[in-house]
Parts: sequence; C-alpha cells; structure tokens
Amino acid sequence: MKNYKYIGLLLLSFSVASCDVNNELDKITDPVQAEVALNTNGLDFSSYIAVGASFTAGFTDGALFKAGQENSFPNILAKKFGVGATFTQPLMEDNIGGMLFGGSTVIQDPRLIFDGAGPVRLDAIPTTEGTTVLTGGFNNYGIPGAKSFHIVADGLGSLLGVPLELANPYYARMATSATANVLADAVAQSPTFFTLSDIGGNDVLGYATSGGDGSDPITPTATFDFVFTTIVDALTANGAKGVVANLPYITSLAHFTTIPYNPVPLDADTAALLNGGYTDYNGGLQAAAAALASTGLFSAEELAKRTITFSAGQNAMVVIDESLTDLGAINPAFAALPKYRQATADDLFVLPLSSLIPQGYGTQIPLEDKWVLTPEEQNEIKVATDAYNATIESVANSKGLALVDFKTLSIDALVNGYAFDNYTLTTDLVTGGMISLDGIHLTGRGYALMANEILKAIDVTYGSNFTTATNGLAKADDYPTNYSPTIPIREYN
Repeated sequence: MKNYKYIGLLLLSFSVASCDVNNELDKITDPVQAEVALNTNGLDFSSYIAVGASFTAGFTDGALFKAGQENSFPNILAKKFGVGATFTQPLMEDNIGGMLFGGSTVIQDPRLIFDGAGPVRLDAIPTTEGTTVLTGGFNNYGIPGAKSFHIVADGLGSLLGVPLELANPYYARMATSATANVLADAVAQSPTFFTLSDIGGNDVLGYATSGGDGSDPITPTATFDFVFTTIVDALTANGAKGVVANLPYITSLAHFTTIPYNPVPLDADTAALLNGGYTDYNGGLQAAAAALASTGLFSAEELAKRTITFSAGQNAMVVIDESLTDLGAINPAFAALPKYRQATADDLFVLPLSSLIPQGYGTQIPLEDKWVLTPEEQNEIKVATDAYNATIESVANSKGLALVDFKTLSIDALVNGYAFDNYTLTTDLVTGGMISLDGIHLTGRGYALMANEILKAIDVTYGSNFTTATNGLAKADDYPTNYSPTIPIREYN
C-alpha cells in the first residue's frame, strides 16, 4: 500500500505543479514567401491573338461550351498576360454544348458527361443557333475541326456552305463575311503577340479516327508546309512576337489507347461455338497454303497469323487487314478468302467501338478498317506528324519564335504520367485528369498545363519570368478534370 501512496503523492505534486506551467505551444507559421514581380521583358500583349483549331478553342468533352471556353489555354494565358478583361472569344450560348442550325436541326451534339459507367451525351437540346452571326473582332480564332489549309481558305465561314459541309459552323458564327478566311480575320486584329497551336492536328486526326480507311486522307506535307509558312509570315508581318507549338502523336490519346486488343472474355462453350463459325475460313487457309507452297508467296508465318482461334479467357478481336496477302490475286481459286487475322498489342482501336463489342463486333463480326489502326497505318500518321513538326520547328527558329514541344509531353504523359502541382496527369480516359471524355481533347486542367508549357517557352525565348513570378503559372486546383452535368445551362445570360 505504501508504494501506491507514494505514487499518488507524486502524481498529485505533478498536477499541482502543472497549474503554473504554460502548456500552449507557440503557433508555427508558414514561412512568408517573398513576392516575385512579373517581368515580361518588354513583350507587348496588348493585342494577343490565338490561332488554331479545337484545342485553341477550348473544345472538351466532345463539344464546345461556355465553361470549357473559359478554361481554354488562350483565355488562361490572357489572364497571365494581364489582358484577360479584354480578351474576347466567340462564346457559345450555353453549357450544353452543340449547335442548332435553322432553329431545329442539331448539327453539333451536346457535350459528354460521365454517368458512372462511361461517357454519354448530355440529355439536352443545344440553344446555340449557328445562323446567328456574332459581330466585332475576336482574340481567339480557334476553329474546331479546322485542318491547316482551312485557316487560309476563303469561304470557310459561309452560312450557305454549312449544311452542305463546305464551311465550318464554328467559324461561320464569327466570320466577318461569307468569303472571309480565318487568317485574314485574325491578322485584321493587328496582333502584337500570338499563339499558333494545333495546326496540323486535324490533318492527321481525321485519318486516325476513321481507322485509316481512306475516307479522310492525311494532308500532304507540301500542302502543310506552304500553309504553315503562310500563316506565320502573316502573323509576324508587323513585328508581332509569338509562340508556335508542335504536334503530339495523336495515337497516344485515350481515343486510341482505351480499348485493348483482347477485350473479349469467353467461356469454353462460347469459344467452341465461335471456332465453329470460322471452320470454313481456317480450312480454306490450309488449302491455300498447300496449293501455294511451291510459290513461296504464302508463308507459314502468315498462315499462322491469319488462322482464327478462340479459347476460354480473354480473346483478341478479329480484324480485316488489307495489308495481308491477296491470295485471290495469286490463285483465283482463293479469291473468296477474306483478309482476316486476330489483333495484337500493336493494333489500336477507336473509342466508339467500345459500345459495339458486346454486340459481337470483333468476334462474330470481323472489324472493318474504320475501327482499327494497324501498325502500318500508325506509321503513316507518325511519318506525317514528324514531317509537320520538322516544318514547325524550322519556321519557328527562322522567325525567332518560342517553340513548345507537345510531342515530348504527350509521350511522357502516356508512359510515365506528367507532374502538375500535386497531381500526376495521364492520358487514361476519365481517370487520367488530362484527357477529356471524348478521348482526344483536354480537360480544363489539361489546358492549364498546356498554358503553363507555353509560358515556360516564352520565358526561355523572350527572357520573361512567368515560371518564377508569383502566380505566374496556372494552378492545377483552379481547373476541373470533369465538368458536372449540373453546371448552369445559361449561367452567363
């Protein structure tokens, strides 16, 4: 008992003593960061003009809408340049996205939203009327869907041409006349500084999204070279400085990387049924191999590549590959044999295919060229992109312009993710944070990252300090990765 008594007295003494002790610790404050003033090193942003296509416009989630336009990289840049209050854009009427033409015909669909399972179109009718022409000059000449040569094409803004698909509906809303062209309208704003971005992207994108089926061919390099040089010459004619951006490899975007080559789960019974459906085809291949053995024109390797076999587990899809040997041209007896093979990890598939796979596409129904980019078609895109980028770099260097390397950024984002403040952005659909729900265009946060890369390039070339100035760069937390379906439809009116 004595031990407990002494312990009790000791505790009592501590409790009494504690009454005279200050137990509150001094508050630890964050270190005060020294303000760093922005130094533009004499750059004149008073008439900043952006020229480009859908990325420049702020296109996101498969549509153009007000909230997305407000988060376009040119609008972000204008704020950093100190001219945000005067930077004008051809704003849409709503946050639905899409466009009407003639009061009732929907010519552009509403934006995509995430319904918990995947991207779906917003269940709403657009209110932006394409025949209502906006007046006044603009600072943002980003024209969704425009190819390089469209920027210099007279009549791209003709309202009469829109329903005939001979004009661009977005430019028709803002063109100064039915015969005007984008470049002339932009130059008329007397730019003191400009950005020229995503020129050439649509020149290969149309080919890619159509699976390289030939319906939307790649723009010849000579055409691109002439147009790009013409655009830069016009924008710099009066001494304007600016930034040009090269092109990413578009096949690194989620539109082409989301669907795997083997997305079909099968049990043993279903696999057996499918194999039965290809019995005649596989038998015909064997007969052709035997008949053509002496010619050396149909190898054992190609026979194995073209033989269709399903099994329990994940299965590769069946594609029609026009690059395979035309067996009928060698021997007319085999003219009826189609050019089937099963996909490999080297193939890419366009995002709209995802809804058709449960309907038997890729199994009972071999995939047409429009659904798949074969390695040969991917190489065509790469060759064209590399050629465009060589021209972009050459022209930028010859004019002393800043150059942004979005090609390297896209590769980094695909392979390792890209660090942006406290986040790592990737090109994954929905969850990656960089690519919007259409799998091609950027999120608001992605456009903020794009703006920052441009600001860094300006620092390097022109000696400014956006990178180190207080609030000189855009912050990731200020921009969304997904737009809520409930954002006010007409909050700006």
